[in-house]
Amino acid sequence: MPIKASEFIQNPDGSVYHLNLLPEHLADTVITVGDPDRVERITRHFDKVELKVRKREFHTQTGYYRGKRISVISSGIGPDNIDIVINELDALVNIDFKTRELKKETTSLDIIRIGTSGSIQEEIPVDSFLISESAIGFDGLLHFYDSEHVQNKEFAEAFMKHLDWSKQKASPYVVDASENLINLMEGPDVHKGVTGTNIGFYGPQGRILRLALQDDKMNDKMASFSFNNKKVTNLEMETSAIHGLSKLLGHNALSMNAIIANRAAGTFSKDPKKVVDDLIKYSLEQLIK
Repeated sequence: MPIKASEFIQNPDGSVYHLNLLPEHLADTVITVGDPDRVERITRHFDKVELKVRKREFHTQTGYYRGKRISVISSGIGPDNIDIVINELDALVNIDFKTRELKKETTSLDIIRIGTSGSIQEEIPVDSFLISESAIGFDGLLHFYDSEHVQNKEFAEAFMKHLDWSKQKASPYVVDASENLINLMEGPDVHKGVTGTNIGFYGPQGRILRLALQDDKMNDKMASFSFNNKKVTNLEMETSAIHGLSKLLGHNALSMNAIIANRAAGTFSKDPKKVVDDLIKYSLEQLIK
């Protein structure tokens, strides 16, 4: 049965509503970035760019890096935008755009986030790289989906108990990254950890400017938490949603983090642009191994 027009929305040219893409525009390997300007910082390394599409904050370029076809898409900031991006990426490969019906055979994408992050562990310094083996989301997004089967409930429950988590906040959820992508992207100088995904940059990440926080010790308690020898290592604003939605939809996902701040030490990178550019080059080389 065709999906109703109000639920799966197509533009007049048949493209998917927000991303403005048609199925043939998308590669099986997708790199997501928050910043639209970062798209070209990646594709400038490509041998060839065959497609450039822009709509709102969603900028897409598809091309080839050393013979491998890759799409680079900006999501903007936050889990709400990730909900749009991952669902529409899935639609591009698993919904028939002519009949508006689900395809009988599904396609899995490899989805890799390349973004910035701040460490909350002093031993993970600025200017380093970190792979998100797991992500813990404080945004509540995954609870809107039938998702308990992909969550690590024991981890989340232990975390809430350790932090004395307020019932007024969304319940955290924990989802692992793709093992295949971890194995592909890891390296001797790359840290691994559990990434916390927040719904804001200031209060939700424990920053105080003029507003008081509900729990001004949250980051300290988070840094001291451990579950099965795994610690929350860094904070950012997209990874848990990428991990969670991708796993629900049958895609492989992983987040690559450029650590530009160390919250425990109170330090910030002197050249964050270089750190990101170095992570881009490292990630592209790993993808063609």
